[in-house]
Parts: sequence; structure tokens; C-alpha cells
Amino acid sequence: MTDTITRLMEANLIEVFNQRDTELRQAAISRTYAPDVRWTEDDGVTVGHAELDAKAVDLQQKLGDLQFVAAGPVYQTRGLGYLAWHLVEPGGDTPRVSGFDIAIVRNDVIVDLYTVITQQPS
Repeated sequence: MTDTITRLMEANLIEVFNQRDTELRQAAISRTYAPDVRWTEDDGVTVGHAELDAKAVDLQQKLGDLQFVAAGPVYQTRGLGYLAWHLVEPGGDTPRVSGFDIAIVRNDVIVDLYTVITQQPS
């Protein structure tokens, strides 16, 4: 399939939700998502770059030192990407939380993102 979807899914996980540096995270948001991106997860729907950035910061504050890691490869079909992930302690490999992201991609950016939690925090 395409390298674009793989790149976007990995950027979503690592360059946005793992990134603690504000400037680097915001630059990744600008190149990864459509301006009116919609992110749907258990807490609701977030729309746009600014809201997504604010939610990422809030999530990082709640997670402390936990880091996202891919739990397998990116799977994809036309305009859709899937990536499973774990939250682990730095240097660890035991999942504290697990889930997956599904993204709808158009014009080389994520337009819709869905996050599903499959293993709640222990």
C-alpha cells in the first residue's frame, strides 16, 4: 500500500502523543492532520489542531512518564490506517494500557482519528 499512511500513523503515535516538546508536537500536528481533523475517543470528540494539541498535553500530564510504543505494524487499505499500541514505562515492555488507532486519510493527512482502549490501566 502506501508509505504515507504508515508515516501518518506512526507520526500520530510518536511525534504527537509521545512528544513533550510543544514546538515539535505542534509542527507534527500541522503536517499530520487536516486543519479540521476530528478525533473520537472515550472522552468525546475533539476538532481541529488547537483542540487536539490541548488534549495531547492533557493526556501526557495524566500519563506521567508512560510512553506510547507500537504493538505491531501499521495495517492499511485505501484511505484507512490501523495501528495497535501500548503504554509502557520508560525502558519497559509490560503494557500498562493497550489500544489501537484507526485513521481516515485524505489528501495525505489524517481527517478522522478514532482511538479504542482494549486494556484499561492496571
